Amino acid sequence: MESQGKTPKSELHRVGKRWLIITLAGVIWVGPVLGNGIPVVEKLSPSSTVHAAAASAKKLGEEIITSGAVLMKYQYTNDKGEKSLANVIRVDLNNKHVKLDVMAGQGNQFTTRQSTGGMAREHGAVAAINGDFFNTGREGAPMGAQVSNGLLMSTPSDLKGMYAFAVTSGGTPILDEFAFSGSIKAENGTTFPLAGMNKVAYTPESTSSNYSHVNAAYIYTSAWKALDRPLNSSTTPTEVMVTNGVITDISVMSGLPTSIPEGSYILRTHGAATEYVKNNLAVGQRLTADYALVSKKSGQKLDPTSLQMMIGGHTILVDNGKATAFSRNVNDLGGNRARTAVGYSKDGRYAYLIATESHNSSKGMTLQQLQDFMTKVGVWKGMNLDGGGSTTMVNRPLAEINTQLTFNTEYGTTQRSVVNALGVFSTAPVGSLKGLKVSGSNQLLIGQIGSYELKGYDTYYNPIEAGSIKPTWKTSNGNLAVNGQSIKGMKPGTTTLTAVSGSTQATMQVQVLGASDIAALTTGVSSAPLAAGTSVSVPITAVTNNGQSIEVPSSSLKWEFVGFKGNVKDGRLTVESVNSNAKVGYAIARYDGFSTVVILSAAGQSTWENFENVNYPINFTTNVPAVKGSARIVNGSGSRANSKVLNLTYDMNGGLGQKMYAYAEFNGTTGKTIPAQATSMTVDVEGDSSLNWLRAELRDNNGKTVYVDLAKAIDWTGWKTLNIDLSSYNIAFPALMKRLYVVNVEEGQDERALSGSVSFDDIRFTMPSAGNVGLPTGKAVMTIGQKSLTFNGSKVAIDSAPILKGGTTYVPIKHVLDAFGGQATWNQAAKRVGVLRGGMLMELTVDKKDYILNGKRHSAAVAPIVQGGRTLVPLRLVSEQLGLKVKWDKNTKTVTIES
Repeated sequence: MESQGKTPKSELHRVGKRWLIITLAGVIWVGPVLGNGIPVVEKLSPSSTVHAAAASAKKLGEEIITSGAVLMKYQYTNDKGEKSLANVIRVDLNNKHVKLDVMAGQGNQFTTRQSTGGMAREHGAVAAINGDFFNTGREGAPMGAQVSNGLLMSTPSDLKGMYAFAVTSGGTPILDEFAFSGSIKAENGTTFPLAGMNKVAYTPESTSSNYSHVNAAYIYTSAWKALDRPLNSSTTPTEVMVTNGVITDISVMSGLPTSIPEGSYILRTHGAATEYVKNNLAVGQRLTADYALVSKKSGQKLDPTSLQMMIGGHTILVDNGKATAFSRNVNDLGGNRARTAVGYSKDGRYAYLIATESHNSSKGMTLQQLQDFMTKVGVWKGMNLDGGGSTTMVNRPLAEINTQLTFNTEYGTTQRSVVNALGVFSTAPVGSLKGLKVSGSNQLLIGQIGSYELKGYDTYYNPIEAGSIKPTWKTSNGNLAVNGQSIKGMKPGTTTLTAVSGSTQATMQVQVLGASDIAALTTGVSSAPLAAGTSVSVPITAVTNNGQSIEVPSSSLKWEFVGFKGNVKDGRLTVESVNSNAKVGYAIARYDGFSTVVILSAAGQSTWENFENVNYPINFTTNVPAVKGSARIVNGSGSRANSKVLNLTYDMNGGLGQKMYAYAEFNGTTGKTIPAQATSMTVDVEGDSSLNWLRAELRDNNGKTVYVDLAKAIDWTGWKTLNIDLSSYNIAFPALMKRLYVVNVEEGQDERALSGSVSFDDIRFTMPSAGNVGLPTGKAVMTIGQKSLTFNGSKVAIDSAPILKGGTTYVPIKHVLDAFGGQATWNQAAKRVGVLRGGMLMELTVDKKDYILNGKRHSAAVAPIVQGGRTLVPLRLVSEQLGLKVKWDKNTKTVTIES
């Protein structure tokens, strides 16, 4: 048989040397343009909105990728009014300068997972989306079929309702459910059926056997890198090496201890198939293999060599331009998630590669919403690809060399390693210079200096050398400042940056981010010792409203210090001296007024539990009886080999299809006390790369159960330190640590491991409220309309009475802080109230419902107001955020505050 190994690297590189274009902004046109300055390339439809009765898909823009491919951005609004962002790459299958192909892991091999972006870089793709489903607990090979560059690399698994998308060598798209049919033929003329090619062990669905490799013969090619073919198959193999159609080695009842060279394959057999080998095959004899893919619908055979590419998927989503019944159970794929899909148009001309987003600014889609969206953007027939945490799209900007994420994944900028990806490749020759574009970031922070230059692209919209050009830069307003080739952000807003070179010019829209564009400012450290000479690194990261994380340069920040004198230089905070009687200090960093804080206290961070001398019970519990596991103190491993750690093991295979928890329970049902107010928690965790959710359960002093996210996904192995900000959880201390636990939710369950082991060590809490020792405690009572406050039985006069407006009590917060400790600040220019108490910095702005709490933006039902020349804040909102209890008596119109 022909070698069915990996696609030759040279072939993939040969078709992948032309580069991705994703923007029409900022270009100098060398070729002809229309009157509005848009290039004459293809007939691109204008931005439009397609409406359904309740849901809609609004096109936000479209950008040329390369000749024959366009990237389109949509906003989908579902029938509840929730909005999601979606990205569609439309590929013209009739255009000879572009093609689709499937890429596997590192070296284009299975069992070597790689990110979608990594595959695109290795193979020279100009764009790509993640591909087929795979078992995360196995070696790493697709469940479905794969044809790359005309070579069959993987066959369909014996699973029901799993579709595949293909393009023939003539450019015709196919979407169908396929089975595999094949056999080997010995030199004596006898034959034996083949079960598949390059498959992990799995449970077949059309036979009575629970084991895919029992009594079966499989082909493994050089596309399979691992020496085990496969792992954990519950069978003992007999393997036959075949090179250029001739048997060169036979290993009976054991695997061949070698990888598979190019031009060869291994016939892997068990049971009845092994008996066939013993009775019919010998070294030196010829062995031939014949196989085809068979449509489960029509029964028609499809020769893999007639295909340009094929990629497997899951359920069909769209047929005849309409949402269709799912071909497979989708309970594990429920909820609003990031999604990946592929399909084609009614006339077969266009392929659509689709990826939807799930983050703070995009709700994500259900499968039903994805179906609706696909029909709205022109998909005639389409299927689901692996989604959720796997969903990834990469592209390469116009005139650039490297690909980049089109949008953040569910893990931010981290890309999950997957088994294959569907790539877009340019096959165009080198063209002539068509235009130049401004290259650089379209976002800057205030005070940040950006690097911009001009780059060129050719007539096929692939990058081309444009020579060394140093343009003159101009800006449309004062948001940016120009100093030679240096561009600096000055104030929030959008600016048109123009590059002028001779008689030509190019423009780019650059946004300088302001406080309103920021969702959070986070510090690399949340606490430090309050002592002269303390010096700690304080890197600041801004998280934008659309979920993007940006490191904030020191030049963009303004610092102020409360309780001590200090400075920040080159991102390092130094305490010069501590104010007399100060127990808590605050280093407040502001970006355009948006604040975050580092808490300094005499106590600093203290170890709460290191598991060296545990004198209380720790038990394993679960919500599902079929889930098994253990929670015990053991000797650590790796860097913790000389320490005792808490180890939590779990096996959730018995509870598949439902939400499952594996708990390490502290001190029975009682829990262990966290004695004082904590603003952050630090814990060292040995991960298992299971992608499961890691949480802690606390019970606060008011009896409220608080669930704290330690990690949304355990995506690491070995020891890692996790830092968790507790300030937004509104925990009333002292509190109880009830349990640490692993969660495997029902939705997206196929993406996560069902068994694993994690360990915990050195749980620390930052307790600036060790400085809270000096803060008063007691009870304060105020009455609406009265200028007095009674604290612990003593009445004191206040200069402004509490008022009741719209069902909300407003007070000057100064009087509450005078009673319970803390400080209030007022910024007249910004109309901003600042509140400092214990480990909290809270800032509110008059007439704005958003407030900032320890560096994170939150939204309240009410806002501070100005009444009689005094600024009044919502009492319950502020007090409860500061850890105080508030009670309202409507009969006496009194407010009681307790600490």
